[in-house]
Amino acid sequence: MRIGVDLGGTNVRVGLVNDQGAVVRMVCEPCKSDRPEEGVVAHIVSLIESLIVPEVTHIGIGVPSVVDAARGVVYNVVGIPSWREVPLKELLERRFGIPVHVNNDCNCFALGVCRYGEARGFRNVVCVALGTGVGAGVVIDERLYCGNNTGAGEIGSIPYLDRDYEYYCSSRFFVGRGTTGREAYDQAVAGDAQAVALWKEFGTHVGRLVMVVLYAYDPEAIVFGGSIAHAFDFFSEAMYDELKNFPYPKTVEKVRIRCSKIENIGLLGASACDE
Repeated sequence: MRIGVDLGGTNVRVGLVNDQGAVVRMVCEPCKSDRPEEGVVAHIVSLIESLIVPEVTHIGIGVPSVVDAARGVVYNVVGIPSWREVPLKELLERRFGIPVHVNNDCNCFALGVCRYGEARGFRNVVCVALGTGVGAGVVIDERLYCGNNTGAGEIGSIPYLDRDYEYYCSSRFFVGRGTTGREAYDQAVAGDAQAVALWKEFGTHVGRLVMVVLYAYDPEAIVFGGSIAHAFDFFSEAMYDELKNFPYPKTVEKVRIRCSKIENIGLLGASACDE
């Protein structure tokens, strides 16, 4: 048994995960992101305490931040202003007396997808989270590649057009056009032509983001996750149309592009951080 923690600026999810990769119990509460550093840590501790049992061998936690994974220190957590430099591993190990592993949330998403989801069976995978922002987890030869600062997948920050890929391939794209991803999705489902056209425009940008992934990593598979990925059917055609411009058509033909449909996949990946 192990504990997985998916920490975000909006919510904190903590799950008790068995050895087969199933979430036995889970709690989810709004993140107390307006509290001082100690208050946010105390909240996480209280949620873990509500689930932990003697059989738990370790705790894994994913955070939306740059992480020193070896030391378990997180820096400048997105959405939690008080977290500038937090020795999270040390604090939790001191409290619970078992190993704690800390990593970037997109890396945990990638671990979850490769261990339990749509990327099982592939050796080289890039898992792209499309939501409030854009990030990715990179798996090379079946091993998570983090880079020196767990920043190997920060593809959303690559400059693109007048801003960066995160602006054009996340919920910010829709906010910049006076709506939200959820509203645009609901309108497209209802057959609204303007919403459908908006998703096609979004798909063109995602297609160019996929090109960046192909140039940089040339993976066997690309797996999308995050809230925006639920609308894949509305932007996939435009994405594939844009990929026709990629100079190596055999690469596009061979890569497998999928969407993760497993609930709490980031939490499951966090629980597998020691593997």
